[in-house]
Parts: sequence; C-alpha cells; structure tokens
Amino acid sequence: MVTLTTEVVLPGVVEPSGLRIRNRELPAPEAGKVLLRVEATGVSFAEQQMRLNRYYGQPPFPFVPGYDAVGTVAELGPGVDPGLRDRRFAVVTKVGGWASHVLVDAADLVAVPDGVDPADAETVVVNGVTARQMLFRVADARPGQTIVVLGASGGVGSTLVQLARHAGISVIGTASARHRETVEKLGATAVDYRDPDLVGRIAELAPNGVDAVFDHVGGPGLKLSWRMLNKRGTLVSYGAAASKDEAGSAQLPYIKIYAQIAMWNTSPNARTAHFYNFWSGHRQLATFRQRLNEDLTAVFGLLADGVIVPHVAARFPLDRAAEALTLAESRTVAGKVILTP
Repeated sequence: MVTLTTEVVLPGVVEPSGLRIRNRELPAPEAGKVLLRVEATGVSFAEQQMRLNRYYGQPPFPFVPGYDAVGTVAELGPGVDPGLRDRRFAVVTKVGGWASHVLVDAADLVAVPDGVDPADAETVVVNGVTARQMLFRVADARPGQTIVVLGASGGVGSTLVQLARHAGISVIGTASARHRETVEKLGATAVDYRDPDLVGRIAELAPNGVDAVFDHVGGPGLKLSWRMLNKRGTLVSYGAAASKDEAGSAQLPYIKIYAQIAMWNTSPNARTAHFYNFWSGHRQLATFRQRLNEDLTAVFGLLADGVIVPHVAARFPLDRAAEALTLAESRTVAGKVILTP
C-alpha cells in the first residue's frame, strides 16, 4: 500500500522562511519496519544548527529535518509483531521526523504510556534520554549532591533539573531573567547567565564547589564550568551552542572541546570531564537500543506519574514549520516548540 506523506524540506542554508513543503509517496514498509503516522515532532537546537549547516554529522542538503517523533503505528512490514499496530510510540530519527508519516525500524520504537498526550511525550524524547544518560550514566549523580545546569529553562536543561530534584539532588540553574521564575518552579536555584561574575555567584551558593556541571554552551565558557567543580567534580559537555553563528568548520568547536577535555583528564587532579554524544555506542546497535529504551521508558514513567512536567512552548501545524523554527530560535520561550502534522 502506498502512503502519501507531507514533509518539510531544508533545501540549504536558508532563513526559516526558506523551508519547503512537499508531498511524496512512501512505499509499504519493508521487513522489520513500520509506518508511523506522526502526531507530534519537535523543534530542537539540532535543527537550528542544521539550518546553518553547523550540526556535526548532518546529511547533505536537501533533507527533511526532525530529530524525533511520536506517533501511531499504521502499517507493519513483514515479520513485525502484529501487536504494535494502532499503538503509540516514540522514535529517535536524527533526521526525517518533520513529516506526517515516516518509515522506521520497529526495533527503534519506544512505547508511550496510555493517557500521555503526544505533544507532552515529544518534549522528553531526545531531551529525556539525553538528560537521564548524562545525569546517571555519565556523571553518576547521587542524592545529596549539588549540580549546575546551564540553560536550565531549555529542553534538556529543564528535564535535567526535574530528574535531579526527583533524585534528591540540589540544582543551581542558569537562565535569562525572563525565565527565572520558570527555573525556580522546577525546583532549582536560578542564576542569571548574564551575570559578569557567574562563577562567583555560584561559589556563594556552593562554597566548596559543585559535584557536576552540565554545559551545552562550550567555547571559552567551558573553562568557567570547570572552575565551578569541587575537588572530585565532573564536567559534562554536550554541545557547542556558543559557536552556532560562527563561520567555518562545524567540527572545529568540538575538536577544541575534545582537546580541552583530554588535557584536563590527563592533568594531576581528581576532577573529570566528559563529552556526551547521544549517538555514542551506536555501532553496538543492540546495546544502544536497549539503553535508549530503558532510559526513555523511565522518563515516560515519570511523565505519566506527573513527576516530570512537560513544557510545550507552542504548537504549530506542519505547514507552519517556518514560524515554529523562527519562534524556537528567538530564545523568548521556555520549553519545546511542537509540530503537529
């Protein structure tokens, strides 16, 4: 059976208004695959970087962006469990999610709990996996510790705050003045990221240093994050937002981060630094899928129980993707901008 899908295409380095809408036919799913009818997909920082050709490892233009999606299984390929049909799942796609229908491997599906709104679920797919893996698998954070979350009002940041507070971990979160109340409602102590003495302000709150810092900014500020740590603290870098608008190689900012981390880790001190890459370990596909499923299922459980509060900044139909991307890039909203095909 052929399905007509509507997709948003990123044709090259363009303004959001340069996004294109196209319709095309999708073939029936092959063995091991399913056709997912998308109910929600999100606008993340990754798509903002891809628009500028600044996302490391993005495909060549033109392509359909969309890092993750939530939807209902509409068709099954040969060999797929019939019980998956008409059930709601989440999937991480990296690209391709900004569409009304997508073909995905059945093994990549993660069940969404009954009663959870698709848009609410979408807010914690990549964000939730990233936050949980960094907090517990990388930093090994524990109850009673204190951490710093940069960008605590953002998608990953707000999820990090909520997971940490649920685990009995104190959080200092940086944010703009407009988002201070949002961060404090999540249970963190908010600090203005524009404060010229940010390190000093955090030192007042944690005189002996913090146990972990989660830094998506990179650039020169990474050294400030390192200074916030206590004698056995852990720095987790997971992005280079500071270089988003820079010209030149998209790889260079990450090379600089890797070099700095290597230098710190070979220096005579008890602190550690890591770079978190969502796709690390993907070559061991079975293990990668198992961990992703375990982490996202745990986050979905907390979402269903009301422990994690979803933050949907706005909802747009798929054909208004340009407006959605413009809003997400404005940095004026807290939470995730959602596309609803």
